[in-house]
Amino acid sequence: QRGKDFQTEGHPDFFISDLQGRSGRGAAGGRPSFLHYQEDLRIPIYFIPCQGVSLYIPQSAINATVEEDILLSVEYSCHGVPTIEWKYTSNWGAQKIVEWKPGTQANVSQSHKDRLCTFDNGSIQLFSVGVRDSGYYVITVTERLGSSQFGTIVLHVSEILYEDLHFVAVLLAFLAAVAALLISLMWVCNKCAYKFQRKRRHKLKESATEDIELQDVEC
Repeated sequence: QRGKDFQTEGHPDFFISDLQGRSGRGAAGGRPSFLHYQEDLRIPIYFIPCQGVSLYIPQSAINATVEEDILLSVEYSCHGVPTIEWKYTSNWGAQKIVEWKPGTQANVSQSHKDRLCTFDNGSIQLFSVGVRDSGYYVITVTERLGSSQFGTIVLHVSEILYEDLHFVAVLLAFLAAVAALLISLMWVCNKCAYKFQRKRRHKLKESATEDIELQDVEC
């Protein structure tokens, strides 16, 4: 190739030159010669991004405990304003929990009213989760032209272990206190019984002494 095929002078975009053949007298005579380029006619080249939806899920599996607030985080990119839908699937069945377009009010299912928050990037937050919230959360992002992309986040919610340990600790402390109280009562009872027996023996001894003295007097 001779000359320049691309021209970028004076314009931020790329331009391609038009190859124009002109008639002339070549060596063979009368045949068109392509030794000249006409750069007056420029055709712009536009870079069009690939159509479709891309979806990124930074954490596909989440472990949580009861009463915790959980963020199901995602990020998407597409052309225009998409429709975002979240579905929840578990052993109890499947249901659509929310659907919305960024910038508009979300349509939240009755089961998740007042405990779900949506974000424009497609993420949702669940408040005060329970064991029944464990399962698969599927997000579907659909753009205006019809193409869509989906992803899944697995959520596992477990009981709070430290509450069970706290209950056991309180129970053990209560039993220890009861045992200490019983031991103290037994010690007090033993002391009282010892004093009572001592006094009784003393009285018996005094009574025996008096009987002996009376017998001596009678004699």
